[in-house]
Amino acid sequence: MGFQFAETMAGTVEWQAEPGVKHPFSFDVTVEAASTRAHLHDGRATLRGVVRAPPVTRATDAEGVITIRPLGQRIIRYELRFTGDDGKRYEMIGQKDIRLRTLVESFTYLPADIVDADHRRVGSCEARFDLQRDGWSFLRSFRRR
Repeated sequence: MGFQFAETMAGTVEWQAEPGVKHPFSFDVTVEAASTRAHLHDGRATLRGVVRAPPVTRATDAEGVITIRPLGQRIIRYELRFTGDDGKRYEMIGQKDIRLRTLVESFTYLPADIVDADHRRVGSCEARFDLQRDGWSFLRSFRRR
């Protein structure tokens, strides 16, 4: 038996090609683990959803992996692959570092890089989970599978 939940994060992205210019950035994903036993072993689950990162993409399907290890390693790591409107492959790689002294902030703030197919950084972003706006729908999205 596994689990699933949905998450929305939004913020800004700054592209290497336009230093100092911030664009809106967001993603909506569903996290799914087919087996709780496997998830407890390595903390990994699949991500599927939509990334919005203009001007690279207005909205595109995305998939990847999330590693949820808030107790042992104190991290939640996102690796989310997508194709831009230019037809090129990108990946957002970010990590929440869980800190007890700033627990809410560390669970809701995600700094990340966007890399191209050659793993060169092409952008950096910051995204936040809006606890007030999305907290209730986040909790309601949890399902056992």
